[in-house]
Amino acid sequence: MTWLIYAFLSAFFAALTAILAKIGVKDINSNLATGIRTIVIMLFAWGIIFFQGLFKDIPKISRFGLFFLVLSGLATGLSWLFYFRALQIGSVSKVVPIDKLSLVLTIILSVLILKEKLTFPVLIGVLLMTAGAIIIGFWK
Repeated sequence: MTWLIYAFLSAFFAALTAILAKIGVKDINSNLATGIRTIVIMLFAWGIIFFQGLFKDIPKISRFGLFFLVLSGLATGLSWLFYFRALQIGSVSKVVPIDKLSLVLTIILSVLILKEKLTFPVLIGVLLMTAGAIIIGFWK
């Protein structure tokens, strides 16, 4: 499969995640909901790792790589905590577009930190995504 198929599958399951999370977080604390979701993800991911025999590669991970994976995990955890709280108190059709401004922020950070090139079409896309998220998220 190409990266594009994986990306569309990711988008589909992210959309499904938002709908299922909104339903699931209705009557419980959003942090507890995040914890439950995290346990499921952890068991699922480690199940795949053991099924594929990838646990043997753990000692090969560099300290540098591990450090940034831990930071990424912390950022993910914070993102999920804030996301679930936003879903709990806001409508999913308004929360998700604002959450997806992460696309815009990722592009900006990729230019600043990773020194990726910002092309004119990408800049136009960033402006359109920002405008769309703001219109959907804040329109009454």
